[in-house]
Amino acid sequence: MKQNLFDLIPVIGKHITTEKEGELSVITFPRFRSKFMQKYFVPRNKSAIIRISLDEHGTAVWNLIDGYRSVGKITEMLAEHFQHEENYEYRIAEFMLQLYRQGFLKT
Repeated sequence: MKQNLFDLIPVIGKHITTEKEGELSVITFPRFRSKFMQKYFVPRNKSAIIRISLDEHGTAVWNLIDGYRSVGKITEMLAEHFQHEENYEYRIAEFMLQLYRQGFLKT
């Protein structure tokens, strides 16, 4: 039986850390998880850590991912933040799917 996205409970991957830049969140993670790969395959002029800055909406969603709340609950909690704009639920769902596909989240 196929599960509804809004029933899933997202969990942030163990290799992901979050930093703050002012009011916004920055997701950081290693370019390679293996120490060997980091040592020999990260180009000299590149950082071993990748940083992704989230906008205001992304930060609001990211901050509510705690491994206990469902996507549906997070969406409900952000109704005011998104000012009940048309299709805000779809925006949150797409963002969650993108995070999952990129390996930042698991369920």
